Amino acid sequence: MSEKIAAIVMPKWGMAMEEGTVVAWHAEEGAAVTEGQEVVDVESPKIANAIEAKQGGLLRRRVAALGDVLPVGGLLGVIAGAEVPEADIDAFVKGYVTPAGEGGAAAGPSVASIEAGGRRFAYLDQGAGEPPLVLIHGFGGDLGSWMFNQPALAEARRVIAIDLPGHGGSQKDVGDGSVAGLAAAIGTAIDALGLARYHLAGHSLGGAVALAIAGARPQQVASLVLVASAGLGPEIDGGFIADFTAAERRKEMTGVAQMLFADPALVTRKLVEDMLRIKRIDGVTEAMRRIAARSFAQGRQAEDVAAPFPDAVPTLVIWGGKDRIVPASHADKITGARKEIFPAAGHMVHAEAYAEVNRLIGEFCAANG
Repeated sequence: MSEKIAAIVMPKWGMAMEEGTVVAWHAEEGAAVTEGQEVVDVESPKIANAIEAKQGGLLRRRVAALGDVLPVGGLLGVIAGAEVPEADIDAFVKGYVTPAGEGGAAAGPSVASIEAGGRRFAYLDQGAGEPPLVLIHGFGGDLGSWMFNQPALAEARRVIAIDLPGHGGSQKDVGDGSVAGLAAAIGTAIDALGLARYHLAGHSLGGAVALAIAGARPQQVASLVLVASAGLGPEIDGGFIADFTAAERRKEMTGVAQMLFADPALVTRKLVEDMLRIKRIDGVTEAMRRIAARSFAQGRQAEDVAAPFPDAVPTLVIWGGKDRIVPASHADKITGARKEIFPAAGHMVHAEAYAEVNRLIGEFCAANG
């Protein structure tokens, strides 16, 4: 079949995703699309998001209709140039086979655990290639926060997402709840995994933790990616921290979750239920309170980990221009870093603009070892 034909397929966002529902098309059949353009919206049980075109051309076929439920890897549409005969498009669609195992929750690696420094850490290890990339999620999240990023980034290198202490499957002991304490704990996990040199990427609180690790171990960190990072100034939406910590019902958590995104429609019922489920794990709420009391006391960020900063560590700063939790202006606190601001994205910029964020992170890691 012609290499000029590109399939638009149902993505796999997170380990548990088996299928998704088509909720909107953004282009008519025959319309010109450019690389990176949002073509179709898909809703998984956990979150809704747009799928972007991987190449430019014409949307020659919309295979899936609104409301159709397809397995992961299923064919949604076809992009090709005008010169490709219609018969070739027909043959491509007729002959397309969903890759075996793509729709199964059991496919691929599973979350593992490791003991380090007297704590148990949950982590997900995907891909191959050195040096690896370590992903650190934000306050109240877990390693699943990287569902839009880890599988794509793992196509080029080993990528390890770790649950912070007090979060997800990791032990709920957060010590004094400080960024320095969390960073030291994650450092023991990195050592236990045998990583001598690695790239670091952190989101929100995870960005502050990554900053602290890079400051303490600059010789080990090949590059640093900060995504809407905490730890760069006192300003933060303290109401969000308080409301998240206190939320116990779906209505309360829905409002909290919607603050994370520029487009609140991306928040699904399942995402809210998962956030509540994580909070209901024994010890999680107390861990959140301890971290909030130390790092976000009185609605301000109490810890500034930007200085002294190791200038020798190449750094990429990514932010959403509509971030309502931590202001995008904090990106300017890291002098000498490459800065990329996404005007239409919010605090979860790595989910809302995942394709471009993945490209930036992948290229930055490749350029720095």
